[in-house]
Amino acid sequence: MTDLPPDLPRLRTLETWLVLTLERVRRQIEEVERRERERQRGAAARPPAPEWLLEGGRHQRPVFVHLGSCWDGRKRSRGITREEARRALAEGVRACPQCNPDAELRFLD
Repeated sequence: MTDLPPDLPRLRTLETWLVLTLERVRRQIEEVERRERERQRGAAARPPAPEWLLEGGRHQRPVFVHLGSCWDGRKRSRGITREEARRALAEGVRACPQCNPDAELRFLD
């Protein structure tokens, strides 16, 4: 017993529909694969996250030194080197109370 139509015209119609549907699915697969390749290429080209952040801006006095992974350090921050982070702490910029970069830098009072 089969659930397919018994006559040739309806079978041909079903075949045409299946071919068209298969083509749509294949195009969609190609599109998703293309987007995934672009995402991977973008992730590979992305510069590494900085290890240290200095919160404040060019027109604003620095407020905190953060670890690069600090959840609170992304606003108005820029990446700095380890030496710049130590220098900022030595010059009186406060260490973030959330991530405690002074402990990581071994720069405790």
